[in-house]
Amino acid sequence: MKVILLQDVEKLGDKGELVQVKNGYGRNYLIPQGLAVFATPGKIREYQELERQAELAKELSIDKANELADSVSAASITIPVKAGEDGKIFGTVTTNQIAEALAEKEIVVDKKKITINGDVKALGEYTATVGIQGDIKANLTFWVVNDQ
Repeated sequence: MKVILLQDVEKLGDKGELVQVKNGYGRNYLIPQGLAVFATPGKIREYQELERQAELAKELSIDKANELADSVSAASITIPVKAGEDGKIFGTVTTNQIAEALAEKEIVVDKKKITINGDVKALGEYTATVGIQGDIKANLTFWVVNDQ
């Protein structure tokens, strides 16, 4: 019996694969547990179409991620903080402040995906790495300035 797996099944195959199994295993375990469906010609075509659409959506999301990475790299932001006379800042600059500054420029990124390169303890120019999607990352330059 041929079935299309709806989920990954250990020692059998990954989601979406067309596999040959024994009749009892398919009818008594895989199908009732919702792990697979009968591989009829219609189901096979339907699944191939879903795979094609998922691949197109992935390509589009990669294009959008690259555009977002370009806009993040091109952006220059300033973060005003309180600082002493010697240029040392009170506290530190957080990823939340960077995300808010980017949001003011209509660039929306998750603050959890921002990594500040080095410690921000004084006024000056710093860099951060912004994870966009998967292995797509962008470098962001930001300035820490005195707010007075």
